[in-house]
Amino acid sequence: MADAISESPALDPAVPNVARMYDFMLGGKENYASDRAAVASLIEMTPAVPMFARINREFLRRAVRFVASQGVSQFLDVGAGLPTQESVHEVATAVNPAARTVYVDNDPVVLAHSRALLGNTPQVAFVAGDVRESAALLSDPEVTELLDFSQPVCVLLVAILHFVTDAEDPLSLVSGIRDALAPGSYLIVSHATAHGAPPQVAALSDDAQRVYDSATAPVRHRDPAEVSPLLAGFSLVEPGLVHASQWRPPVSVPFEFDGFLAAVGRKD
Repeated sequence: MADAISESPALDPAVPNVARMYDFMLGGKENYASDRAAVASLIEMTPAVPMFARINREFLRRAVRFVASQGVSQFLDVGAGLPTQESVHEVATAVNPAARTVYVDNDPVVLAHSRALLGNTPQVAFVAGDVRESAALLSDPEVTELLDFSQPVCVLLVAILHFVTDAEDPLSLVSGIRDALAPGSYLIVSHATAHGAPPQVAALSDDAQRVYDSATAPVRHRDPAEVSPLLAGFSLVEPGLVHASQWRPPVSVPFEFDGFLAAVGRKD
């Protein structure tokens, strides 16, 4: 339950919150009845929705582990949501104890609660920011206090860009981030998609979008032809842009629709 969530003027427990919905899908306890009801609506349409969330989270961990193994020690997780087990800083420091992580979210409730959960964790900060204001984010003193952008940084845009509408120009937002990164930096992306969905699931994508329309952020599913341009300027790590479950799984698994496209790219 969400009794421990810090109260905030911005908090309306009656409005489903996308970060708390995701927390619930991952088996977390920091959520309200409205969040659980919204997820229940999604599950009615697609029972595998919680599995999709877990697959996406497992991709994040594999990708962070890979990037940390390449010698990158700085991580910027934009649209981080609520911390969960094996969050970015935990995965990164398991590979490199000197790794530094900044989490970013634009939700004041998520911000307050995440800071309380993380406490004074060394080499970790949680700051207010929005992917839609990437220039301000990358120059934020709280960010630059911990991260040095003259050196390689790994930026995570995991399960966040589908909350950016076409009118908000996600391509421009991502290119602005890319241009601010030093050579050798990495981008980790996952994005909600109906591409590859069984017909009965694809037919429900509009209904799923309506559930998010009633929450704190609408969702925009995109197919590979729409996601691929967001990765321009990055050399994609094999196997390229694929479904999340197919990005370097620990064991080979047959493809079953998992709701997310995913990729890791390196800026040369």
